[in-house]
Parts: sequence; structure tokens; C-alpha cells
Amino acid sequence: MRASNGWRLIRFSTIVVYLFMFVPICAVVLLSFSPEQFGGLSTSGLSLRWYDALSNNMAIRDAAKTSLMLGAQAAVIASVLGVLASLAMMRFNFRGKQIVNVLLITPILIPEVVLGVALLLFLRWASVQRSYALLLLGHVLITLPFVILVVQARLAGLRADYEEAARSLGANALQTFFYITLPLILPAVLAGMVFAFTISFDDITATLFWKSAGVETVPTQIFAMLRNSISPEINALGTLMIVITVGLPLTAGALARFFSRGRT
Repeated sequence: MRASNGWRLIRFSTIVVYLFMFVPICAVVLLSFSPEQFGGLSTSGLSLRWYDALSNNMAIRDAAKTSLMLGAQAAVIASVLGVLASLAMMRFNFRGKQIVNVLLITPILIPEVVLGVALLLFLRWASVQRSYALLLLGHVLITLPFVILVVQARLAGLRADYEEAARSLGANALQTFFYITLPLILPAVLAGMVFAFTISFDDITATLFWKSAGVETVPTQIFAMLRNSISPEINALGTLMIVITVGLPLTAGALARFFSRGRT
């Protein structure tokens, strides 16, 4: 009886936690289709009024372009560096290997506020002004560990026999990588790239410290809009961000499973 009551309490607590997490998100999505100016569900039906207003908002459009460009660049750079670092960690032995591996993963363990302040103070000490290049560097720094973890997990399950066979047949290191290793780890690389893009696109804490004046991403633009007033356009923008940050990883995962099933 006590065990049954315990499981009921766990299930009830789990339901309460999920409701606390997802009810506000559902409310944002529903309110984004409301024609009312000051929120609240309308009895007159659904409307795309705020999505139309959002498409005509130049500040939002510029912020979206910046976020998409920044996310794509950070994803590509983090993926290239992550693949190289993962190969070095998994295929070679050298002194201080574990220390280097820990340092590469450390940005995940450090809160973004601390990381953002630390990098900003260091660059101010070095007399480096905030710029788009600094913002890109910061986003690569916070997304790189996710790429490394995903690619390393794939390399750990990949037998080195394939690479050794290619080398024994006369292929050099570059040929072995591009014709053997890369195709085998490509799903993990694409998954890491998607994670990097999503994290970069959704980041606000570190971006506030690293962006220069006049540069706004979608999350920082939302933050700026909330400081002035609560506009219904924020609900529409938040819904679009939910679709991107949730739908993109799910789509990438489904495609990865589809291609891996096709190979087998």
C-alpha cells in the first residue's frame, strides 16, 4: 500500500511539473492567434494579425537575419573544430589528453552568465572592443562542447578497423578521413551542427554580454521589446522560436534515423 501511494505521489508530482513547464508555452501559442490587442482568448475566432505585423516589423526582420546568419556560422565553425578535436581525442594518445578534453567540455559546466562576464572582462583587459566577431567567437565557444560530445559518442562506437584497412590499402590520412571516417560519422556531425545552430539561435544570456551596440538577435530583441511594453507580437515571435528550436532538432533526428536505416 505504501509503495502504491509513493508511485501515485511521483506521478502526481510529475504531472504538476510538466503542467508548470508547458502550460505557459501553450498559452503563448494560443495568444499569438488571438486578434485582441491586450491578450486573452477571443470568441471571434483565430487571427494571423500579429504574424502579419511581425513580418512588417523591420527590427524583428533584421534581428532574425542576424540570428540565422550567426547561428549558421557558429554551427559550421563549431562542427569543423568539433570533428577535428574529437578525432584527436579518440584516435590519438598524447600527454595531457584528459586535461585538454576536460577544457573542451568545460563551457557546458560553467553558467553562461559567468562565462559571458569572464570573457568580456578578459577582452576589456586586452583592449578588444565588442564586435560581431566577438559575438561569433562566443557562440562557437558555447556550442563547441555539444558538437564534441555528439561526435565523440559516434567515434567511440566506430571500429578503427575500417580506417586501418583503408590505410593498409594505400589511402593517406586525408583520403581515409573523407572517404571512410566522415561518411560513417556524418549523422553525428549533422546532429551536432543542428544542436549548435539551435543553441546559438536561442541564446540570450551570453549574447547580451558579447554583442556590440546596434546588433540584435531575436532573443535580445524580445528582451528589448519586453522592457518597453508587452506587445502581442511577442507571442507570435515566441511561437516561431518554439517551432524552430523544437522542430529543427526533431526533424534532424528523424532524418538521421531515416538515413541510418537506409544504410543498414
